[in-house]
Amino acid sequence: MPHIFELIRKTDQTTSDWSGGTTTQIAIYPQQAVYAERNFTWRISSARVDLEESLFTSLPGIERLIMVLEGEMRLEHTGHHSSYLKPFDQDSFSGNWTTKSFGKVRDFNLMLAEGSFGKLTAVTLAVQTTNTLDIHNPNPDRFPCMTSALYCVDKTLTVSIPTGELYKLTAGDMLLITTKQPTANLPVTVTNTAANQAHIIRSDIYYR
Repeated sequence: MPHIFELIRKTDQTTSDWSGGTTTQIAIYPQQAVYAERNFTWRISSARVDLEESLFTSLPGIERLIMVLEGEMRLEHTGHHSSYLKPFDQDSFSGNWTTKSFGKVRDFNLMLAEGSFGKLTAVTLAVQTTNTLDIHNPNPDRFPCMTSALYCVDKTLTVSIPTGELYKLTAGDMLLITTKQPTANLPVTVTNTAANQAHIIRSDIYYR
């Protein structure tokens, strides 16, 4: 089977405390990896920052991508750059850096160990509309494995696959689509069935 599908419900995710608020681990690879041991290839999480000012956890050797879901925040990376993020804006930085955040937000995080690469894309779906997302690994020789993770930020969405699978996502759910061999493009159809616009965060992760 060229594609592996895994639906992760919000109710199956684990939430824990960190110095600035709470963090929810949505997905981690390999599945037996432990965040505290830093033995993951990649990790996806969502955090709530409850303090007006907080210091990010040091993560040497980890590349970080962060996107704001609710609220606004300023990030200051000592000796590097600063950024001001509104909903669905993003920033990337090294876990080696000293990073402070200012502002109370809910955010979305992708962490990548050395040798892997990833990107985040925010997708907005208008009321009762359909959007086709193309899932394709452009460089399978360099990165033989690829996972596209679709995170439902709000409302209710239906994801359909050409082979007939149908997944219904509610707020906080995530669908992982993983390929571990060269494959043709996989068109995935996402339908917003709600009475308001809906949002998806798409994470494309390339690794070995």
